[in-house]
Amino acid sequence: MELSGARVLVAGATGVLGGAITAELADRGARVALAGRDPSRLAHAARPYPGAPTARFDAYDPESCARAVRDTSAVLEGLDAVVIAFGSVAFGAAQEVGDEVAEHLMAVNCLAPAAFFRAALGILRPGSAIAAVTGVVAERPQPRMADYSASKAALSAWLDAVRREARSAGIGVLDVRPGHLDTGFAQRPVAGTAPPLPGGGDPRQVAGAVADALAADAELLRTRPDGTPVVERRAR
Repeated sequence: MELSGARVLVAGATGVLGGAITAELADRGARVALAGRDPSRLAHAARPYPGAPTARFDAYDPESCARAVRDTSAVLEGLDAVVIAFGSVAFGAAQEVGDEVAEHLMAVNCLAPAAFFRAALGILRPGSAIAAVTGVVAERPQPRMADYSASKAALSAWLDAVRREARSAGIGVLDVRPGHLDTGFAQRPVAGTAPPLPGGGDPRQVAGAVADALAADAELLRTRPDGTPVVERRAR
């Protein structure tokens, strides 16, 4: 994908990582669109990008996710990529996490991204891509994070299946699996308290790697134990 001039929707652009990805793509010449839940934060996030379309969505309302894709595509006269950079986390032993919390995590971390992507797959053309941040827990589930890990693993599995479907249409699928990042995400759980965590990685470094991965038509982005991003052309 040629990023200069590419039309890219970033859902979760109001967050630290989503904001970093939006800035990186814009710096490389992409025409960005921003989607978020909170209208005031969305307006603030869009200020550096005059004329960039914005869209509000609610992860509990799949139609609002699909509408965000349709509306921003209409303004930009198409989309070349849709990037998901939002999510929710909870901590606690499996028997302590209530069913409502588990349902919330699955809705926000898997079903809402899938709704964005289902709408996008009907719009995207050959050479385009979808991408989502699943995280290292998608491949290495962690204790006291069972439902969070499961929701991210479910999204990763969905992406893997769709990747095989979309290849014939020339649409790429990128799974972004960074380790712990310094975004404050773990300090905003919907339930429980975060365990002691090591220092997080730099979200700007991961944002740069996401842009590199999109430009290289890569399928997987991991981080090494030292936090260095690794772009892999083919997912394993």
